[in-house]
Amino acid sequence: MTRRVWVHWEGILAVGLKQFWLRSAEVVEMVGEFFVGRWRVSASCAVALALLSGASASAQSAAGGNAWTGTAGVQPQTSAKNSQTGNAGTKGDAAPQDRKMTPDEAKELLGSIDKILQFVSKDSHLPIEHDVKRTLISRDEVNKHLQKEFNEDKGAKRLERSEIVLKKFGLLDQDFHLKPFLLTLLTEQIAGFYDNKTKTVNLLDWVAPEEQKPVMAHELTHALQDQKVNLEKWSDASMEDVSHNAKEDTQHIQTDEASTARDAVVEGQAMVVFMDYALQPTGKTLASSPELADRLKELGSDTSDSPVLARAPLLLQESLLFPYDEGLSFEDRVLVKAGVDAGFAGVLQNPPASSTEIMHPDAYLAHTPVPVLRLPDIHPLIDAEYAPYDVGVMGELDVKILAELFGGQQMAGALAPEWAGGVYYAAQRKNASPAEKETTASLALLYYSQWKNEDSARSFVRIYEEELPRKYSGLKRRENDEKDGERVYTTNEGDVLISFNGKTVYVGEGFDLALSRKLRDQIMNVQSSGPIMSAGVQRMHEPALSLAGDLARFGMMKAALR
Repeated sequence: MTRRVWVHWEGILAVGLKQFWLRSAEVVEMVGEFFVGRWRVSASCAVALALLSGASASAQSAAGGNAWTGTAGVQPQTSAKNSQTGNAGTKGDAAPQDRKMTPDEAKELLGSIDKILQFVSKDSHLPIEHDVKRTLISRDEVNKHLQKEFNEDKGAKRLERSEIVLKKFGLLDQDFHLKPFLLTLLTEQIAGFYDNKTKTVNLLDWVAPEEQKPVMAHELTHALQDQKVNLEKWSDASMEDVSHNAKEDTQHIQTDEASTARDAVVEGQAMVVFMDYALQPTGKTLASSPELADRLKELGSDTSDSPVLARAPLLLQESLLFPYDEGLSFEDRVLVKAGVDAGFAGVLQNPPASSTEIMHPDAYLAHTPVPVLRLPDIHPLIDAEYAPYDVGVMGELDVKILAELFGGQQMAGALAPEWAGGVYYAAQRKNASPAEKETTASLALLYYSQWKNEDSARSFVRIYEEELPRKYSGLKRRENDEKDGERVYTTNEGDVLISFNGKTVYVGEGFDLALSRKLRDQIMNVQSSGPIMSAGVQRMHEPALSLAGDLARFGMMKAALR
């Protein structure tokens, strides 16, 4: 589900993305690879060196020694990580003061591509099939291209639907406007991109050449991936249309996360090469120093270089950074356990199919099937009054984000690993007015989850129930209508039923109580009556990950490179 927030426009290099995920973006197939924002390469390289040598002072020295004035400095702002409300484009954001690259600098930068491409090929064992086109573009050209693609791409259209579902779950506040916030975030961070449609590396004429070279190592990795598997086709393993029957529901559920997992592979591999390029002076690589991946994750939570990202809701921060953060950890583990060929070409040929495999790479290496809960044919019960709106998996990343948002980091750390599967279905009232269809009031939602033990299921019920007063007005518990293991509420958007039975939890929101119970009983019965399903080779549909996937298409997030 998380993928919906991704706007994965392959490769936004944004320095604030350490909270990934966008933590992200189904915003996945738009433009190509955009590097978001100003990336302070000298500081990042120094951090890598310091991690190996313990010389933290050298990192500070390098961070302060860059005289290039391509992007104005921004004062750190207080993070709104645990809030779902962000204010895009406030007056306090400093406008960038650009210094255009000289002709000699431009010639030197464009000429360095072939040498860096050779390094990327040697480091990844991905062959160079042909030269990579390259060009310099201005900030205005980048922004115009970005806005055009954002408005026209099918990922942006999916985003409009995803936003309402995310709000219904409580992952975004009702008054949060996702699209303008993402545009502001991407505009703030833009730094360069590889376009897998035109097969061109686009470099920025206002960013210092030495700052762009390590970024080029990341983007040229995408170029070689593209030559290997055709990224535009390979990354899009999704089912785009709304499902209208039980067969299509099942296909959506089985393939909901695969594109998100593939995005994490693509960005994780590029992050490995980026780090290896930065580590060249030490003679080390990430594979020879695997502890670096975890230590870099520990250092990556600072968003002070991205004031917009610092104000972003937790969902966006987590999902946007997911492909870089967890993708790097995944690739690091595969490299250590199986070697370079397996970590690059091998994973491209046999990609993971779920966020669980990315978050637990040993499961991928062991070829452990990822079980997927079944959804029965509920259409005869609801189609008279409701139109299908969305269906998919509420995956481990979604649970982690939701648990942190509702219960704090400690709860998220304890609860997410105990998740054992989850499926959701959203339907829209046919009699809703055009204005209502733009709000959560038009949606009815069911979410069924399984847990590894009863205590975890009970904990999830508690934090979810405690969040209801924030999601709804007119909340009133109806104890007289409750049966064993149930909580029943009246809200301004209809009935809410929370049902707890051993290791399983059912949540119905917006359906009337009698219908919600019928849906719950059907879902519970089908889990034991049919064969176990596994995640498919196509894209699974986690709300948070879909956002992450879509945003990644704009390029690499700066936050990923702290």
